[in-house]
Amino acid sequence: MIRTENLSYVYTEEDIDTGIERSETVLNGVDLIIEKGSFVAVLGHNGSGKSTLAKHFNAILLPTGGCVYVKGMDTRDEKNLFDIRSAAGMVFQNPDNQMVAAVVEDEVAFAPENLGVEPKEIRRRVDECLDIVGMNEFAEIAPSKLSGGQKQRVAIASILSMQPECIVLDEPTAMLDPHGREEVMRTIQMLNRERKMTVVLITHYMDEAARADRVVVIQKGNIALDGTPREVFRNVEKLKGYGLDVPQVTEIAHELIKAGIDMPDDVLTVEECADALITKLGGVRK
Repeated sequence: MIRTENLSYVYTEEDIDTGIERSETVLNGVDLIIEKGSFVAVLGHNGSGKSTLAKHFNAILLPTGGCVYVKGMDTRDEKNLFDIRSAAGMVFQNPDNQMVAAVVEDEVAFAPENLGVEPKEIRRRVDECLDIVGMNEFAEIAPSKLSGGQKQRVAIASILSMQPECIVLDEPTAMLDPHGREEVMRTIQMLNRERKMTVVLITHYMDEAARADRVVVIQKGNIALDGTPREVFRNVEKLKGYGLDVPQVTEIAHELIKAGIDMPDDVLTVEECADALITKLGGVRK
């Protein structure tokens, strides 16, 4: 679905007082393949380059060096921009920044209207997309009346109305409470598993990343770790060295191992941790 080849990106800004340009390299020769239908979580501390990487996936940013291909289309070619952004939709951290309409159903209809889709098809897409994210009953409500999680689900529906094959989400739950986070994560997983949509999730919540098929860790503009959640999160000390955490239950298992208790080093769920402890104690879980 997405391929980067030796991707580099440099931010350049001019000092207002001196007029001197300052540059900062954010991505350093990143090679990455996102397979069609996969669910990939991208982790990294603030300033690591993870959001910069995400913005290359639908040509919001263009490479300073190297290439990015979406469905084989080079993002540097302006003729490809419409097709690229139709194939890979993007949802940002703050849903209010994406809201343009006074009513939820008009918000979802906005993109296909601007794409010239006929009214009957727009109506069908609006109903379908609101149903997918579980927001049909709010179709005639003002977005300002919704909770943060509901707004983010409307933002996702708005992207779905363009019928993309891939959805890139840049920290979509960062501003939400635990209930709102769970609403959005259930929606994301459903899109991937039931709708077979390619999902790229930029997040700083380790428990969210643990629900993906694959985790990519960005450190100083490079790929530091890449593998399944079990493969990545067993590197507890390395991740902490990058300024990242691991799922709480993984850290508990890690501390038990350090204390001399024989535990698996790839525990991801409370159930797995409980089973390992019960087995160690010679019991049987009821």
